[in-house]
Amino acid sequence: MFFRHKISTMSVKEQFIQFVHSLQDSICAGLEALDGKAKFIEDKWERPEGGGGKTRVIAGGDVFEKGGVNSSVVYGVLPVAMQQAFNVSESDFFACGLSLVIHAVNPYVPTVHANWRYFELYDKEGNRQDCWFGGGTDLTPNYIFEEDARHFHSTLKNAMMPFGEHIYAECKKHCDEYFVNKHRDDEMRGIGGVFYDYIRPNSEGDELKHIDFQRANGNAFLPAFLPIAERRKDIPFGEREVEWQEIRRGRYVEFNLIHDRGTLFGLKTNGRTESILMSLPPRARWYYNYQPEPGSKEEEMMKYLKPHDWV
Repeated sequence: MFFRHKISTMSVKEQFIQFVHSLQDSICAGLEALDGKAKFIEDKWERPEGGGGKTRVIAGGDVFEKGGVNSSVVYGVLPVAMQQAFNVSESDFFACGLSLVIHAVNPYVPTVHANWRYFELYDKEGNRQDCWFGGGTDLTPNYIFEEDARHFHSTLKNAMMPFGEHIYAECKKHCDEYFVNKHRDDEMRGIGGVFYDYIRPNSEGDELKHIDFQRANGNAFLPAFLPIAERRKDIPFGEREVEWQEIRRGRYVEFNLIHDRGTLFGLKTNGRTESILMSLPPRARWYYNYQPEPGSKEEEMMKYLKPHDWV
């Protein structure tokens, strides 16, 4: 059963743009309130080929060292590289989405990522040929707290339950399989979350249901993440924990630059490089053949970087 939706005369594009901008405002406000010091700065940008976006960045806070909550609405001729990726001929496209990554000061506060997006393809006469929704959110802790993992996954599951009891399990599996450094012996980036892509509506009613689904998932982000950050932000830490945090951030960088499809899409559609690479942490480390100390909290974390049932 889907949430009831208000009948709207706005197109799917217009409704989704409105949702993305509203969600950007609410997430930024919630993160600022928890930090208590840093504020987001906004940089509006335009894409020469069509569209633009609002990049909002937070840095140097008491809780958040660096982060961004970015919205974009872009359109125009689909680049040849993406035509090949989508297996289509010359087409026009529209894409709207919100993407965020937050890196904390305290190594005991996880890194968190989320995005929600909508895409349309048109023929040269302007007729819509295809459209789909995608999105998800995942958690990347440096140290494992099982109660945090259960809270995060339970919140996401509860948001999805009204749309079908099977959906969370499917989206969790997709997340477990996607956010993986395959070049690191299938080491997961973190403890997962939910991920979905290429959800195509079959009717106008489906489109409205899918927008409700996106709203439910987007609105679940702050309840899933903020309580975890609140619990962990004041735990004492030292150089050992910072070193480990930066090693794990290195793996985060590897995934985003080698495997992430969103990064690839943005760069190949002449997206704004500063906004696309906003997801990278301010500091990271790479050691040759690094191995955590046996029996340490760091080694314990490594054991959780494989699919795990949290709820």
